[in-house]
Amino acid sequence: MNRLRNCVVWLALQPIYFYQRFISRPLHWLVPGSGCRFHPSCSAYAVIALKRHGIFKGAWLSIKRIGRCNPAGGSGVDDVPPA
Repeated sequence: MNRLRNCVVWLALQPIYFYQRFISRPLHWLVPGSGCRFHPSCSAYAVIALKRHGIFKGAWLSIKRIGRCNPAGGSGVDDVPPA
């Protein structure tokens, strides 16, 4: 079961890694100040949440975090809750 969980999480992480490498980095270079309002960034938060909590809870935490990423949603340090 643990091996299946790890495989599913690994698959879920691939689009996030793609985004971080090929979209986020060039975007920061092209548009200064376009970074995330929170620390860690939303994509880094999603990686940590998926690894720590698995696919379902990790995805839910990531969706909630992205929902807070707006002008009225605040900013600052927003760590992933412990497992």
